[in-house]
Amino acid sequence: MEGKYKIIDSHAHYDDEAFNEDREVVFDEIRKNGVIGVLNCAASYDSLKSTDKLTREYDFIFGALGIHPENANDMKENTLEEIKEYISKNDKIVAIGEIGLDYYWEENPSKEIQKEVFRRQMNLARELDLPVIIHDREAHQDTLEIMKEFPEVTGVVHCFSGSVEFAKECIKLGYYIGFTGVVTFKNAKKVVSVVKEIPIDKILVETDCPYMAPEPNRGKRNKSDYIEYIITRIAEIKEIDPYEANLKFNENFYRLIKKEK
Repeated sequence: MEGKYKIIDSHAHYDDEAFNEDREVVFDEIRKNGVIGVLNCAASYDSLKSTDKLTREYDFIFGALGIHPENANDMKENTLEEIKEYISKNDKIVAIGEIGLDYYWEENPSKEIQKEVFRRQMNLARELDLPVIIHDREAHQDTLEIMKEFPEVTGVVHCFSGSVEFAKECIKLGYYIGFTGVVTFKNAKKVVSVVKEIPIDKILVETDCPYMAPEPNRGKRNKSDYIEYIITRIAEIKEIDPYEANLKFNENFYRLIKKEK
């Protein structure tokens, strides 16, 4: 792959077992192909520790710590205290996430448990003045309601799957919208319409790797250098220069995590 962009992946899961065999090789590859930064997002209790560890071992990796709605039952009495402890000792933990609601799978924890865990973590983000990485699947209305309960908190709604109207509501609350490889799929009309309608300074690009690989790698294990295809596609949709778009997305990321370049 021709390394033409300076890529920041705003949402990845490199502690996932899909990378256990060759994580080091993948990191070498993506670095050679222009990746300058990655936000690794925890999802389960165990991934709090593994995400923290990755940020300490690799200078280009930042971390977000939180409990994903699918794993809401991982939230124990002292879990928030443990997250605070990690954050107090590591300035590369820059966000709370991945948190939110997922009503897609029937076997997920109940909606009430998910909402309670989401609120507790939003409250933590407010307390620590950190952005949040929000997961919202088939739960747009409830997600938005909880976001509105915490007006001081901002962040990104990752792997965005909602309508243009929902995106505009999120932006009004100060959130960024994260786009994955889905934007490159032929049937992605809804996502394409959101990209068209929202301002470029509210867009972030992400892999959600190892999932969601963009065309032409759909179905393969995803990795951060594949963001090249996402940047190119978004620039095409918005009819703007892809290199300028790339730099804009990077600026947006640094603004999100409240760090200077």
